[in-house]
Amino acid sequence: MTESEGLTIVRVFHAPRALVFDAWTNPAHFAKWWGGKTVTVPEESVTMDVRPGGSWKATMVLPDGGHEIHWLGEYVEVDPPERLVLTLSDGPEDREVVTVVLREVDDGTEMVCHQGGGHLTPEQYEGAGQGYQTFFDAMAELVEA
Repeated sequence: MTESEGLTIVRVFHAPRALVFDAWTNPAHFAKWWGGKTVTVPEESVTMDVRPGGSWKATMVLPDGGHEIHWLGEYVEVDPPERLVLTLSDGPEDREVVTVVLREVDDGTEMVCHQGGGHLTPEQYEGAGQGYQTFFDAMAELVEA
């Protein structure tokens, strides 16, 4: 799962490719899966201007009594429903790049998600990968329902 400067996760969803792409780009859908099942993302905290150069943001409210993580980034590439490239950060610096490639397969949609940029240690990438797995479990419930 980890690489020297990032992580890659491959996941198959039993859902149409357009629906998986929509989960990444529709604020109401994104709020339902980003953070997994134990984290709340208020829908009103999610804004998305899904176009190259457009920005996005979302707030995670952790179950530890309300600690918040304010995520933000910018869209680099938008090619629906096949490819999405965006930056990701919880602060003003050190933005990681997330590349999502969606491919139709017999069972639905194969998603290859890569996060890189070299701003995290190998251990932090490993932890991020574990986090993404819980996020994508929640995404599967959303798009496969």
